[in-house]
Amino acid sequence: MKRMERAVATVVGSAVGDALGAPFEFGPEGAFSARFPEPGHGGEMCGGGGWEPGEATDDTQMAVLVAESLHQRGGLDLPDIFARFQRWAAGGPKDIGLQTEDVLTNGMPWDLAAATHFQINQQAAGNGSLMRASTSAVYFASAGQSATMDAARRIAALTHGDAAAWEGTAVFHELIRRTLAGADPRTAVPDILELVHPDHRQRYATVLADDWHPDQATEFNGAVWPCLGTAVWALRSTTGFEEAIRAAVDVGGDTDTVAAVTGGLAGAWYGLDAIPARWTEPLHVPLPGFDGRVLALGDLIELAQRLGTSV
Repeated sequence: MKRMERAVATVVGSAVGDALGAPFEFGPEGAFSARFPEPGHGGEMCGGGGWEPGEATDDTQMAVLVAESLHQRGGLDLPDIFARFQRWAAGGPKDIGLQTEDVLTNGMPWDLAAATHFQINQQAAGNGSLMRASTSAVYFASAGQSATMDAARRIAALTHGDAAAWEGTAVFHELIRRTLAGADPRTAVPDILELVHPDHRQRYATVLADDWHPDQATEFNGAVWPCLGTAVWALRSTTGFEEAIRAAVDVGGDTDTVAAVTGGLAGAWYGLDAIPARWTEPLHVPLPGFDGRVLALGDLIELAQRLGTSV
């Protein structure tokens, strides 16, 4: 499989997972399969909970903002990314994490807002930086291990002051980098764990272990490490893109983000052809605060292709 196909599938797969999982957010375990018991029969991109069928949430919206900044600025411009996030937040998105909203609206400059939030609240290890990482992971993949993990940490730190969020996003970046190069992400985990900061390595080693199951999570999967662990579990415990997404959504909880992270990993591994057309055709990404723009599938593909030829 060509690298570019994997790159495009990373971005599209993440968006598909996001849109599929959104109607089931905070619902019970098994809700997706209870409603759609027969895989492949259609109707799964159902909408609900305030979301249109195929509508991507803040996960993909923020990923697009990161992507457009990277492309238009010709590299990592953290103040520019933060400004785009602020414009989006002011545009009234349907969903925005409480922590992210506070950081983007607390009036602090880009390099102090998240750190100040963490200093005050002492809680900032949500999955909000991981959920938007598909596009930056593709962009920085060809720059090498150190560069992609460093970029992940720096982009994560714009909204998340807890280094645990930085490390989880860095692991995802490195998983995507290796997968785009043709490595099996399911076997790459042990080597990548050695690159995690020692202060956070054990918690990631626990949730990324071969025998870990989401039932063993000690925190809600809105936290970054069980979210990433669940996504890797979904990839390991299944044999195709559709099956992996179903498994991710069926876990329940923060279903849009868990499925978005799973979709990025599964897309990179299985490729664009493995993503059902009935899931990609209705896909669309509104961008609140940006003059009513709505990206369709073709726009996402074009954006991913530009990212895949960068750096």
